[in-house]
Amino acid sequence: MNMNSEDDERKRERPARRLTSAFVAAGLTMGVAGGFAALTAGTSHAATTPGCTAVYSVGSDWGSGFGAQVTITNNGPAWTSWTLTYSYAGNQTLQSGWNGTWAQSGKNVTVTNTSWNGSVATGGSVTPAGNFTYSGTNAAPAAFAVNGITCSGSTPSTTPSTTPSTTPSTTPSTTPSTTPSTTPSTTPSTTPSTTPSSSGNGGEHVVNPFLGATQYLNPDYTGEVNAQVAADKAGNPTLAAAEAKMAGFQTAVWLDKIAAINGTGDSVHHGLQWQLDQALAQQKAGTPIVAEIVVYDLPGRDCAAIASNGEIPATAAGLTQYETQYIDPIASILATPKYAGIRVVAVIEPDSLPNAVTNQSKPACQAATPYYESGVAYALTKLHAISNVYNYVDIAHSAWLGWSSNMGPAAQEYAKVAKATPAGVASVDGFISDTANYTPTTEPFLQNPTLQVGGQPVDSAKFYQYNPYFDEYSYDQAMYTQLTGQGFSPNIGMLIDTSRNGWGGANRPTALNSSPTTVDSYVAANKVDQRPFRGDWCNQAGAGIGARPTVQPYGAGNHIIAFVWIKPPGESDGDYPSASHPHGDPHCDPAGTQTDGNGGTYPTGSLTLGNVAAGQWYGAEFSQEVQNAYPAL
Repeated sequence: MNMNSEDDERKRERPARRLTSAFVAAGLTMGVAGGFAALTAGTSHAATTPGCTAVYSVGSDWGSGFGAQVTITNNGPAWTSWTLTYSYAGNQTLQSGWNGTWAQSGKNVTVTNTSWNGSVATGGSVTPAGNFTYSGTNAAPAAFAVNGITCSGSTPSTTPSTTPSTTPSTTPSTTPSTTPSTTPSTTPSTTPSTTPSSSGNGGEHVVNPFLGATQYLNPDYTGEVNAQVAADKAGNPTLAAAEAKMAGFQTAVWLDKIAAINGTGDSVHHGLQWQLDQALAQQKAGTPIVAEIVVYDLPGRDCAAIASNGEIPATAAGLTQYETQYIDPIASILATPKYAGIRVVAVIEPDSLPNAVTNQSKPACQAATPYYESGVAYALTKLHAISNVYNYVDIAHSAWLGWSSNMGPAAQEYAKVAKATPAGVASVDGFISDTANYTPTTEPFLQNPTLQVGGQPVDSAKFYQYNPYFDEYSYDQAMYTQLTGQGFSPNIGMLIDTSRNGWGGANRPTALNSSPTTVDSYVAANKVDQRPFRGDWCNQAGAGIGARPTVQPYGAGNHIIAFVWIKPPGESDGDYPSASHPHGDPHCDPAGTQTDGNGGTYPTGSLTLGNVAAGQWYGAEFSQEVQNAYPAL
């Protein structure tokens, strides 16, 4: 069972991949292994005359449509404006685009700069991206030109690879800064590509544990899904068929209490050793397997909310209990020699360290902070010592730490804790955002936070409150820069929990609506995030399954190394108090309200279809999430 929560409040640009060739066209193919899509880009090096480099990549392909981006790098004099042109060989048809003004005539695609990304310095890059439909084959374009200059070269062959997945988790509270923060840089940096262990058994510590590995499917979660499918099959066979696909994707095992380490004594939530034994049984000879666990039981856990309050008190004795009765037993099991070939991805304490930045006005959080810091440092130390364990620390999400007043101090906090371990920053393999939250990976029609509507910048809308990061993609890129600036390795990987941030269904906008004349109406008409308030977090009505677990969704040069499902879709975020049900968090009450810290009051956005304790199966929520999946299941 897992518990997830967050409290009050909470942009995007695709990074470039720097190459030295004058042109690279990367054709991508997709392989699916156990539900985890793996994308592999090939490159070719051609002429070296000044001009442009173009890298084409497909982030996701769902059979009838796909999302693609073209990273163009200026290898000559600075551009004051740019126009990208290329052609498809098939029937690929533009549906929407961002980071540029997109148009298509027949097979020919043209993208011109927007008002805010036309200037590209020598060596700088920009990455327009779009969504397309197609049928038949989806071959990559063979040639590109920028401002009439052909970036010539050959289209490389590609080899599909397979990889594992992950799942969702929790989120906390914040009070946003009322002062606008700066717009992120339009020129991204590069992350080294990763290579799986040559031994093939998962024992060597690699940069990206998902690469070249298969995914562990938790039988507990599979059983929950299959039971729901059986219940829905007679009344709605179409829905049941879509629901059944969910059993083929990886979700994390939540260790949200001491008892969860050995199992809760029922047939639904087994212990860690049992799970690892199942992973060994699923592992294929010569291929590593990834299993995901969530380490989630800090003293004074979830100090800013109720639904996920933990079992250990925020005291010195509580810290000792956390170390000796929780972390030590987990580390002991993971260090068992027979499990050395399993790549264990450990998501470290969601809903914790951000409270040290944003919630010190809450006495419970102020009291818990030193135990959070010491507890996370201890967990990192013990788990880093096990070579096949990979530590990913939770960094909340864009709607919590996106303000400049939060982001910089948050990076400093993570560095402070990591540097308190014997291995220092090396104890952290990477970071994960959007754990158990609903913030979209991208907001395709809201790309420029400083765009003026009615004389005001878009990020001044009540929904964003001067937070310039509208989605997780842009937030993770900015946080990567902040974290490496604090001393973390350039090799750190960023993960996004996409388990419930799809926001598909009839209410999802399909094209830019430029007619609204006020920022609030403009945002309301164009955001895919359908929550009434960005700080809403509990069992959200209208939410849908997001992008499938995918390794290197933006290519090998991107800091985001995987989409994962840490929060198992269909498991509740929390319950709420009622006349017959005294326990719970008012933030989960569909009749309740939230406040933004600036005097605004909003609905909680929670489902009205049940009152289910955190981590327990919520069938109505699961069915809604499947129906609203984007891309559709």
